[in-house]
Amino acid sequence: METMHNVRKMKGNFYTKNLVPGESVYGEPVRKLSGVEHRLWDQKRSKFAAYLKKGGKTFPFEAETLTLYLGAASGTTASHISDVSANGRIFAVEVSRIPFTKLLALAEKRQNIVPIHADANHPERYGPIVGVVDVLYQDIAQRDQVRYFLKNSGFLRDGGVGIIMIKARCIDVAMAPRKVFDICAGELSEGGLEVREIVELAPFEKDHAAIVLMK
Repeated sequence: METMHNVRKMKGNFYTKNLVPGESVYGEPVRKLSGVEHRLWDQKRSKFAAYLKKGGKTFPFEAETLTLYLGAASGTTASHISDVSANGRIFAVEVSRIPFTKLLALAEKRQNIVPIHADANHPERYGPIVGVVDVLYQDIAQRDQVRYFLKNSGFLRDGGVGIIMIKARCIDVAMAPRKVFDICAGELSEGGLEVREIVELAPFEKDHAAIVLMK
């Protein structure tokens, strides 16, 4: 694992340096580590934390990283990226109104989160806001989730990192999840991205995998 900016690991768990001291985001424990307040990055609530817990080797977030997050929901994982990329930006796209309302409230306290109420299937609608990013991160439960990712890959700079959380049962409920992951990886490769890792997220997220890519 590369050096993780603003992240501490203790007793097998990961913690991010709290950008807003004194506050948790989703009820996660907050504790002082070496005198500095950190938030538990809960692997049962965040798929990227589950990926780290399962031994994922890629950590693309730094202090000034620009991230396009598709399917940000209410901002659980985005809040931890916000902790890490304190001087960067997270362009957080969410189409569902109820979680987006919570995302808006989160962004009021974390000004490096830019909430965008939009459908990730229509990147042209938020393209002027986003521009070019260092990381493209997606967590969308749709049958055509790979197509969504490829449609947004134009935002990713050359050498940038893509991370897509694949939900096998959304794609094909009858097919073995590992076969679904391999098919998705093949489609992403055909779309011009280099597959770096496929990490299954069980037992934290059943029938899910993180696929890490490079442009």
